[in-house]
Amino acid sequence: CALPIWWSQIRNPWIAKASIAVWRLFTDLDLSEARQKEFASLHACFTRELVPGARPVDPDVSVLTSPCDAIIGACGEIRHGQVFQAKGFPYLLEDLLGKDEDLGSWRNGSFVTLRLTSSMYHRFHAPYDCTVDRVRYFCGDTWNVNSIALARVKELFCKNERAVLQMQTTEGTPFLIVPVAAVLVASMRFHAVDVLLNLRYRGPNTMACDAHYVKGQEMGWFEHGSTILVFVPPGFALADGIESGKRIRMGESLLQRL
Repeated sequence: CALPIWWSQIRNPWIAKASIAVWRLFTDLDLSEARQKEFASLHACFTRELVPGARPVDPDVSVLTSPCDAIIGACGEIRHGQVFQAKGFPYLLEDLLGKDEDLGSWRNGSFVTLRLTSSMYHRFHAPYDCTVDRVRYFCGDTWNVNSIALARVKELFCKNERAVLQMQTTEGTPFLIVPVAAVLVASMRFHAVDVLLNLRYRGPNTMACDAHYVKGQEMGWFEHGSTILVFVPPGFALADGIESGKRIRMGESLLQRL
């Protein structure tokens, strides 16, 4: 995957235009909402911003909104610390979050898997007025996270490079956002920590922070398509219409307080 990454970084508008044209032949890439209309590189297109107002954010204080544009994958209840990446393919929370993580808040809560395709908007946003208290980074593999791989590779999310964002709402309710890197990604940027997290990162695995966000505010981005896992404690349920296979946009209702 080194060649596509290298190619995407070339800053040449003609190469960028040609690459985007080819990209559009194979995906549903839509740039009508992009803030920029011209891109210096393919990478700039991958990490594009949207025009203001392109993603209305549900203001209901009883809901957590989707942090990103995505296709919903496995979702539902966390049962005794076990989560599913696909039907018949479970994994343990402690394997995903690390042996040192206190799992008490999540063992019987709920989770949602949000898969970003390569053509989607790749930035992610706060699902509620909240604070990020800590970021834990796990170096790992970069398996593809498409539906075929999820149904074949055991505990894929626990093997891939990922970060765990420890968060809490302004009312003190904890929740987790776990961005998982994949093929062609292996790089994530969070505004809460002033470092680029990728396979070359050699800094501390755990980074304390005190970043405050309002609902819908940008938190960071992927370098390409990937996956975000959302975990909430008991007291939440999937919002109406949330089910595997559904497309969702950043700012739409994802989880509802009971």
